[in-house]
Formats: sequence, C-alpha cells, structure tokens
Amino acid sequence: MTRFKELDPILHSQLRLAIVSLLIGTEVAEFTYIREQTGATAGNLSIQITKLKESGYIEVKKKFRNNYPQTLCSITPLGKEKFAEYVNTLKDYLSPENKV
Repeated sequence: MTRFKELDPILHSQLRLAIVSLLIGTEVAEFTYIREQTGATAGNLSIQITKLKESGYIEVKKKFRNNYPQTLCSITPLGKEKFAEYVNTLKDYLSPENKV
C-alpha cells in the first residue's frame, strides 16, 4: 500500500486548478475575468470549464448583459469539498515524514 493518496485528476490540471482556486476566493467569476487571471486562451478555458462543470465542481450560467453574452462560473459545494481534499493531499506530499 502506498503512503500517498492519489491526487484528484480533475484538479491536477494546472488550468483547472487555477480556475477552482479563483472561484474559491470569489465564489462567482465572469469568464473574461478567469481568462485574464489565468492567461488562458478562450478555447482552452472553455474546454476546462466544461470538464469542471461535467464533474460537478462548478456551475456555469449564461446570460446577456447590455446585449452581450456573459458567462458566470461559480463553485459548487462538491467543488469546495474536492478542493479541500486536494489541498490536504498535497500537504501530505509535502510532509511525508509525518506518515511513516
């Protein structure tokens, strides 16, 4: 049996982890804000947001503001739980001497 738990493959992508990290701090964020903060292309960001949505980690709402489409992303309770588990698992990796 290994001493280390498996890292969540959904969150173990740099861009998906960045998206969830932003949403942990803001609860709701607009697509353009996430794109600006992560430096991702719109296409790549859209794909990663879809993966997070399909996994139940975030919710996505689309609406119009001043005749322009607006995409809002928010973290779900499952997303918060999975993020906390991911962070705790990383802590275990960083202090393996406590696991002997």
